[in-house]
Amino acid sequence: MIQPQKIIIADDHPLFRQALLGTLKPKLSYTTYLEAQTIAELEQQLQEHSDSDLLLLDLNIPGAHGFNTLIHVRNHFPQIPVVIISAHEDHTTISKAMKYGAAGFVPKSTPVKDIFSAIMTVLSGDIWLPELFQNSKDDHENCDIASRVASLTQQQYRILMMFAQGLLNKQIAYDLNVSEATIKAHATAIFRKLDVRNRTQAVIAIAKLDLAEVEFK
Repeated sequence: MIQPQKIIIADDHPLFRQALLGTLKPKLSYTTYLEAQTIAELEQQLQEHSDSDLLLLDLNIPGAHGFNTLIHVRNHFPQIPVVIISAHEDHTTISKAMKYGAAGFVPKSTPVKDIFSAIMTVLSGDIWLPELFQNSKDDHENCDIASRVASLTQQQYRILMMFAQGLLNKQIAYDLNVSEATIKAHATAIFRKLDVRNRTQAVIAIAKLDLAEVEFK
């Protein structure tokens, strides 16, 4: 059996993490498990453990903004396969997650033993999807903005997410311990890459990748 060295679990529900760890630890006893409850914690884990074997990502982790985090992780840490674990299990959401680079999609309604099977499948280099999933028609409407988001640097992406939270340049500068002029320079670069004129348009653009935009069936 494959014994991965490190697995990152990014989910803000303690009970779910405990249930998942309760299943994984007895079977993968030599694996180190790293947990993250927010995007900030996830970024720190990714930076410090870029050699991780797998990321289990909840699309609704605080600060995730739908598919943006998946796109960002796949662009900056392509060596780490990502399995989406989500309460949403409609075909549209699954299809988009796979299109944006996920190696697997596991609905939270999946029996825990099947979640383990899914993880082992991905670790072996294959893709795992729910049995009942059928590929829906390709939806290319968000491919362009997805590629633009993927082109952002780590710092630019972090600042864009702060824009989405409604933080002012001064607040962002303070939080990131840089000058306000630096934030303005990053903002200009972000607007250019996203092909927008201001932060409002930038937030509207990335909202197209948010789960709120997905029609659940």
